[in-house]
Order: sequence, then C-alpha cells, then structure tokens
Amino acid sequence: MDINRRLFLGRSGLGFGSLALSTMLQGAEHGVTRVAPKAKSVIWLFMRGGVSHMESFDPKPALNELSGKSIGETRFKYVQDPERLKKVRVVVVNDANGQQRNKLYPLQVGYKKYGESGIEVSDWFPHIGGCIDDIAVIRSMWTTDDNHGAQVQFHSGRHMLDPRVPTIGAWVNWGLGTLNENLPQFIGMGPRFFDRSDGHYLGPAYDEVKLKIDPKNPLDYSKPQGDITAEEQRLGFGLVNRLNRLSLGRYPDDAELDARIQSYELAYRMQTSVPGVVNFDKETEATKKLYGFDQNETRPFGQQLLAARRFVEQGVRFIQIMHGGGAAGAWDQHSNLKSGHTKLAMQVDRPIAGLLKDLKSRGLLDETLVVFATEFGRTPGSQGGNGRAHHPYAFSVWMAGGGLKGGVTHGATDDIGFHPTEDPHYVTDVHATLLHQLGLDPHAMEVPGHKRLEQDFGNPIREIIA
Repeated sequence: MDINRRLFLGRSGLGFGSLALSTMLQGAEHGVTRVAPKAKSVIWLFMRGGVSHMESFDPKPALNELSGKSIGETRFKYVQDPERLKKVRVVVVNDANGQQRNKLYPLQVGYKKYGESGIEVSDWFPHIGGCIDDIAVIRSMWTTDDNHGAQVQFHSGRHMLDPRVPTIGAWVNWGLGTLNENLPQFIGMGPRFFDRSDGHYLGPAYDEVKLKIDPKNPLDYSKPQGDITAEEQRLGFGLVNRLNRLSLGRYPDDAELDARIQSYELAYRMQTSVPGVVNFDKETEATKKLYGFDQNETRPFGQQLLAARRFVEQGVRFIQIMHGGGAAGAWDQHSNLKSGHTKLAMQVDRPIAGLLKDLKSRGLLDETLVVFATEFGRTPGSQGGNGRAHHPYAFSVWMAGGGLKGGVTHGATDDIGFHPTEDPHYVTDVHATLLHQLGLDPHAMEVPGHKRLEQDFGNPIREIIA
C-alpha cells in the first residue's frame, strides 16, 4: 500500500498539492484514532535544566525547620530505604550528585494559595498562580536519567543511552496528519541540544520544523538566494520536484528522499504563510501586553507564545517551545538557585499566564492542551552552598486545557520532596494523557519492525481528565 501510494503521488503530476493528499492518506493508513478527541493541538513548554519542584508547584515547608541537617539525622531518613523505593515503584538511579549526603536546604521562596481551588503556588509564579483553576498539577513524576539526557527521555520515554526512538511531537504528527497544508504540523522554537531529531524510525518527515520570531526570515534557508523572480523560483521548484519524483519512483522506500520532497513542497508554501503568522502588527496592544511585550525580560518568550497561539489558530498540531539556553539548560542551578530561578521565572511566568488567558478568551483552551514540563526536579539538600543538584526521583509538571480538569493536584511526594508517595507517574504517562485527549491510542501507534516497550506507551492520567 505504501509503495503504491508513493508511486501514485510521484507519477500523478499533482506537484505541490500532493503533500496534502499524502498526509491525509497517511493518517488513514496509520489507523490510530480510537477515541473521540477532546483536543486538536498541543503547546509544549519545556523548561530546560530542571525546575525545582519544591520551589514551584510542590511546597515543602519541612525543609525550613530542618535546614542544615542531613536526611539521616531527621525523621525522614526512611526516604533512603531501598525497600521503600520498590513500594513506590521508582527506579533507582546512580546517586552521582551525592544527593543523600547533602544537608537539607530551606525553601528559597514563599508560597500563596490561589483561586477557588486554593492550590499553593510559588511566589516566583504569581501570574500562573492566577490561572491555577484552569491547571492540573502532577506532583509525582519520576524518570531514570540523573543527567540532562533526561531531556531526551522526557520527550521520547527512553533513556539517552538506549536506541533513539520517536518523540511525542513526532508521534502526534505521524498519528494525526495535517489541518493546514501550508504550515508544518510540528513546530519547534527555542534552544535545543542533545538529540535534535524527532522522527527517527518514523522518518525525518516527522522531525520538528525549527522556526524563529522574525517575519523577514522565520525559517532558515526558506528564502531564495539572490535576485530571483517568483516565476523563476516556481520553475526551479518544478524542476527539482520532477527530478526528485523520478528518483522516488526508482527508490520508493527512501525515507530521506521522501522527506526532502515534502520539505521542498512545504517550504514553497510556507514562504507566504509563516511570515504572516509571526507578524504581530495586527494584534492589539492589549494582547501584546498580556504576553509581556512591554518588558525586556518577558518579551522574547512572550513573542514565542503569541506565535504559538496564532499557529494553533491556523491548525498546527504540535508547537514545542524550549526555554533556557546552554547545553544543560539555564534552569540547572547547582548554585545561586534563588537568583537564577527568580530571573528565569520572571521570563516565563507572565507570558504563560497570558497564553492561558488568551486561549481561554478565544474559546481555544478547550481544544488546546498546554503542557509545562522539565526533565527532573532538584534535591532537597544543598549543593555548592546555595544551589540544588539534579533529582530524577520526583518532580512536578502541569497541564491545562484540552478537556482536562482545572484547579486540581494529582499525586504527592513525601514531606521533603524526595520520592512520590501517591500515584507515581513515569514521563510517558504525560504522553499517553495528551495522546488520549487528541483521540489517539498509544498502543495502536506501532510501526512494523520496531518493538515498543510497555513503558513506552504510558497510561493516561485519568484522574485529571474531565
């Protein structure tokens, strides 16, 4: 079926319109839709480096009273018991950062209760706190990588030392197909290191398309070089398209060639479509202010989030926005946690709240699932005197919109935030939840010749589904 379909498309003379038909046929072939969808799109916000769960969405006041003591000197020494780890189903990882030897470190920020739900949120995130009644906080996440390869693990479900597999964005793109043939269905913005691919065995056609907020050049290499007319460009694209399709007829299973054809066709259409989406001239000043355009600290991230809303309006399925530069990620505060998290939270708090409010006011939040995630948390003990080390045993994420409950918390950690004590969730449970809300069954999303582990599929977190 796949070979015949590609040969048909290659010989039919459909030209630049063939990509839309190709994508629609792929969606039908994959046959992965199993439940009624409650969401159409995902905006995936990833804080690179490891946000401190105890100083964001999982307050632990016990750290203040026990500051300076080792865990073994307190009533919480039980968290070091290996048998307890088995009971909470957390996988033991190498303790490379000396987590159990550190002295307990007090909270570096206060908390307040917000909304009708009264959920406590860190003073570093007051604007997100103001939206808490639309948010479901999951406080019992865990992973197995104690270094920043956990960024790869959060997106794919596999440890960085395992063979590479598709990421959640690629699976959504593969499973749902397009709502707008003039735009990519998987867009990425912001810094990305480590594994920069997404499709892997699904093929490069399912990688993210990297964009930047620049109406004159939002996509690298999408503009013609030199002085060339529109007609000359059209003829050039037509010739390249014909040559590529001749090659595709000879090599119908060449995924890279197929992806190249699709990218040429999509790039041709995106030259006029993408710049308009990242041009904010028609947005009101009130909307721009909502996203923080009036402050230097908040404007860059706010521009990306406003673009995300506009892409959702145009039918883009998955918008992935990374925050925190550097190889490890700026949120990786082994020292100076207070000053670092204060600065970084200021950059994202107001824009994220603006996104949630804007989506809600336009009736888009019900069909758009917003995810706030990070690769792991931070240790309850100190490192470097005024920082915290990596902590994969327990951390927090939150999700909003897309048919999920708001104003709820799910799962819990012990009194110092070391391990989950209720409803532990591996990272692919987040994947399974959003796939379920998009109408996809993870267990139906398999490719012949590529065996997935049960852990790869995850389980929807049904307690937060409305």
